[in-house]
Amino acid sequence: MSALSTRLILGALAGLTGTAAMTAAMARLHQRLPPGERYPLPPREIAGKVMGERHGERRDGVGDWAVLAHFGFGALAGALLAAARVPARPVPMMAAGVGVWAGSYFGWVPAMGILKPASEHPARRNALMAGVHLVWGAVTALTLRELHHARRTMFAAGPLKDRASG
Repeated sequence: MSALSTRLILGALAGLTGTAAMTAAMARLHQRLPPGERYPLPPREIAGKVMGERHGERRDGVGDWAVLAHFGFGALAGALLAAARVPARPVPMMAAGVGVWAGSYFGWVPAMGILKPASEHPARRNALMAGVHLVWGAVTALTLRELHHARRTMFAAGPLKDRASG
């Protein structure tokens, strides 16, 4: 396997782990928003828009697609950042996480007419989303570092002493 393939695979796995931590933080912080701002967060809003859900309508399965897309995007971002060799340290990856948030919610998401730009979202919701992207970056970095270490040590080539003979 090429070095690039390895970086992509490990980055995707780290991005999934980062997304799990990010999602847990989103759930906790969402509960702390004022009632008027406690409507679904952007990943759910994006999935609804992409699936043709109209304002005020609830479509079956949108929540499942939102989870799948949210984790898929986190894995993709982790893979691409690892491929780009963003250092597997919290600060650079946290900066990259906030960059992903800004590039998405000020850039391609409003450019495609999916959501309004983040500048038109409530400040507390923006703070929540920027903050959880910091969590994503830190956890993704730490996970990526551990995966690289595991690949060089306990998953490295060596004598296979526990194999069944035959």
